[in-house]
Amino acid sequence: MGENDRIEFAEMFKRRTKKFVVDNIKFFRTLPKTEEAKIVGRQLLRSSSSVGANYRAACRARSQAEFHSKLSTVVEEADESAFWMEVLIEAEITKQADIALLLDEANQILKIASASRKTVSK
Repeated sequence: MGENDRIEFAEMFKRRTKKFVVDNIKFFRTLPKTEEAKIVGRQLLRSSSSVGANYRAACRARSQAEFHSKLSTVVEEADESAFWMEVLIEAEITKQADIALLLDEANQILKIASASRKTVSK
C-alpha cells in the first residue's frame, strides 16, 4: 500500500468513524424514555463517540507508539459499543432489526482497527 493509498484510507475511515458517531446519536434519540434505556444508551453514546474521536487523534499522532495507543482505544471502544448494543437487544430495550446495521458497523470498525493495529505492531 503506497503513501497515497494510506492517506486515502485514513480519510475514508475518519469519515466512516464520524458517521458511526452520528448514527449512534440518531439511534439514541429513538430509544424508549425509560431509565434503563437512558443509562445504557448513554454508555453507547460515550463509547461510540470515543471511536470517532480517538481515530481522528490517531491520525494526528506524533509517533508510532502514540498511533498504536490511540488505535488500541478505538478497538476497545468499538468493542464496548458492540457490547452495549447487544445489551440493548438482550434486555429487550430495542429490537435487533432496529440496531443490526449499527452493530454490524461496530464489528466492522473493530476488525479494521484491530488489523491496522497488528500491522503497526509488526
